[in-house]
Amino acid sequence: MGLTTLPRTASVEEAIAVMERDGGVIIEDFVDSATLAGIKADLDPYLEAGEWGQDTFSGHRTRRLGGLYAKSTHAAPLVEEEHFLAAAEHFLLRPTKGFLGEEPVELVPTFQIGVTQVIKIYPGEGKQALHRDDGVFQWTHEPGYGQARVQIMLAVEDFTEENGATNVVPGSHLWPDDRAPKREEAVSAVMKAGSALIWLGGTYHGGGENTAAEATRTGITIGLDLGYLRQEENQYLAVPLETAKTLPLHVQRLLGYSFCPPTMGWIEVDGVMADPHIVLEDEPVLVNATFNA
Repeated sequence: MGLTTLPRTASVEEAIAVMERDGGVIIEDFVDSATLAGIKADLDPYLEAGEWGQDTFSGHRTRRLGGLYAKSTHAAPLVEEEHFLAAAEHFLLRPTKGFLGEEPVELVPTFQIGVTQVIKIYPGEGKQALHRDDGVFQWTHEPGYGQARVQIMLAVEDFTEENGATNVVPGSHLWPDDRAPKREEAVSAVMKAGSALIWLGGTYHGGGENTAAEATRTGITIGLDLGYLRQEENQYLAVPLETAKTLPLHVQRLLGYSFCPPTMGWIEVDGVMADPHIVLEDEPVLVNATFNA
């Protein structure tokens, strides 16, 4: 079974249904050509000056960049695309029930950008080991436990069988922790530049082998994670504060300048547990981060 590819016009409900079944879906024309060209122009100088990976997982013929929002002024639309956001809302914003004293409460978490990475695979690179990206959280996949991450891989260049398109194991997000992936179970996420694979943190995947004579394979991955988990990439150090101040409000909050209910991520301001977004504001407005039920 291969991966399902949907047109940009497909409904978010259709995309989510495919992800529920397969653990991933490809959306065509995820970004427009102007945004893609701007991202590529921003990142190419960094990639050309970058270092090779130092192990088989990072890739000896692969270059990687972090800190996407410190390097590209065109990347904001990637976390504003409707299918990506709808999938994150569907899989991550699962309410939990509890009590505050004797009063019942229901808490709904937020999500945040947990990791950004640009990955350029060059000819001669081998296959990356199949893995789950939510392994960084030591996440369990017991029935009913839910997902920790929804992630994209944007094709900056065409992804082909030959140049190292991401390998994905459809349906593996439903597997228990003790089932290992087999290479023959994986399929290639073949897609045109500007399209994106959206997949779940519990889906086994890995970079493909680049057997092309000259063609490289450049992709951008961004993970949206549960707001109460530690971010895999430290966004506060990766994106300078002055740069963060220039970003759209939605991106600022996804980078972590917000709190997750009930109070995760607050800072103390004038004796108040405050929304951390206050550090980005020219005229700070104090918002109390009290228990949000």
